[in-house]
Amino acid sequence: MSDQETEDFEGDSLSDTSHMVPGLPPYDMDDQLLPMEPRSTCCCWVWTLLVVTTNSLVFLVNLLLVVAIFAVVLLPTIVVVYFGFQCHSRVLHSTAYYCKTVLDDNSSSALIILGFVIMSPLVVVAMAVYCSLARRLRLFLCFQPYARAAYKGVKWRWYEEGGLCSCAKEWGAQVKAWV
Repeated sequence: MSDQETEDFEGDSLSDTSHMVPGLPPYDMDDQLLPMEPRSTCCCWVWTLLVVTTNSLVFLVNLLLVVAIFAVVLLPTIVVVYFGFQCHSRVLHSTAYYCKTVLDDNSSSALIILGFVIMSPLVVVAMAVYCSLARRLRLFLCFQPYARAAYKGVKWRWYEEGGLCSCAKEWGAQVKAWV
């Protein structure tokens, strides 16, 4: 290829409008990227501790919610597998009355298999319940950005939305859907 063809090829690969289109403007005046005033070092450490504490509490609430939902939904699996392992002669071989009269090794094996088979759909149900509850309560919006600690004037997310994790705003709002 000649030098002229190389220059034409390089020039055609870029669009004429690619350099002219600016980024989209912010929709809200509060979201503009204005230069914010940084906090002093001591104040930044205090606010960082507050933001980390808040985010840790929100994480613990999410974790407790996950544990509670999974414990309730997976309770049938836990009970079935427990009785299967408890009464099997090669595992625990309990001397309980129901292990001697009702459950032998074959039925204990069946309980263990049944417990592990029904675990998969129940895990999906538990995760769906948690996700819908977390979305409804907007738990993930409760996490605060580090910029809250580093700069003055950054608002708390839940404060802007009308309450703690915007739950109060949802009570009075109408349902809207994009079609």
